[in-house]
Amino acid sequence: MKPITDLSVIILAAGMGTRMNSKVQKILHAVGGQPMVMHVVEAAREVAQHPVTMVVGPIGGDRVKALVGSDANYIVQEEQLGTGHATQVTAELLKGKSKQVAVTYGDMPLLRPETLQKLADMQAASGAAVVLTTVMGEPGSSFGRIYRDKAGRVQEIVEVAEAKQRPNSAELLNIRELNVGVYCFDADFLWDNLDKMPLRQARNGVEYYLTDMISIAVQQGRLVEAVEIEDAAECLGAGTRAELIPVDRAFRQRQVNKWLAAGVTIIDPASTYIDPDVTIGQDTVIWPNSYLRGRTTIGEDCTIGPNVILTDAEIATGTTVEMEKR
Repeated sequence: MKPITDLSVIILAAGMGTRMNSKVQKILHAVGGQPMVMHVVEAAREVAQHPVTMVVGPIGGDRVKALVGSDANYIVQEEQLGTGHATQVTAELLKGKSKQVAVTYGDMPLLRPETLQKLADMQAASGAAVVLTTVMGEPGSSFGRIYRDKAGRVQEIVEVAEAKQRPNSAELLNIRELNVGVYCFDADFLWDNLDKMPLRQARNGVEYYLTDMISIAVQQGRLVEAVEIEDAAECLGAGTRAELIPVDRAFRQRQVNKWLAAGVTIIDPASTYIDPDVTIGQDTVIWPNSYLRGRTTIGEDCTIGPNVILTDAEIATGTTVEMEKR
């Protein structure tokens, strides 16, 4: 029997992302044809039983509100004091509203709703204080390490900077199981213990790290579970314009794979762009350098391209669309 979930989702979306060198907040930059934060919002809405809660900053928050709309809660994080603090500021609004609380980030557009659902299902079934997402990576990664005891039980998340200062630094840095940063908490545990997080020194001052909730749970003898993400693309974030490139490429490949499985022929996936709201009929052929944007609808047995841009177009079954020859 599938466990019953009662889930609220918090999306941390307050940071400007200064490394983008942009007037536009990081999470509003486009991936796969729409602002990256909208992919996260849509995934959250698919699994949550309560309105999504957006933690926004004093600068840029109005643009996020205008984009996401009224079917969400908004909390302004006036001071940027880390992921733990960003979660703390939602307590007054969310405490007592749901049995589970998931926390994720506005710059992870490839996170699937199925992954959030798996976290919520595992937490509901096990009663764990927290279920976290992990991925297998390489020793050079900047992600925090998942430290387990000899019995394989999660004990803590060790950030790279801290790992380097410990006597067993080589052992810690060689751990390949990495923290993705997406969590599902037992709501009572979360709200009862958020004030126990220590204030830590960070690059730009002091911060509260949400990762410390793992060791707090362990110290209390509470269960901590982990869900390993097999598709590493789900973990990709974009803090710079250069990092946007592999994120967008992974999103486009996901769209291509979806339509290949649905019976569409795509001659050159690397040069084909398909937005998430596009629909394509069976046995249609997409030729290279084709851009299918917005809410474009293409019927069956069509030939599209090469070198065609379609935006919010309706293409009837059996139609050929190609660039005008001059």
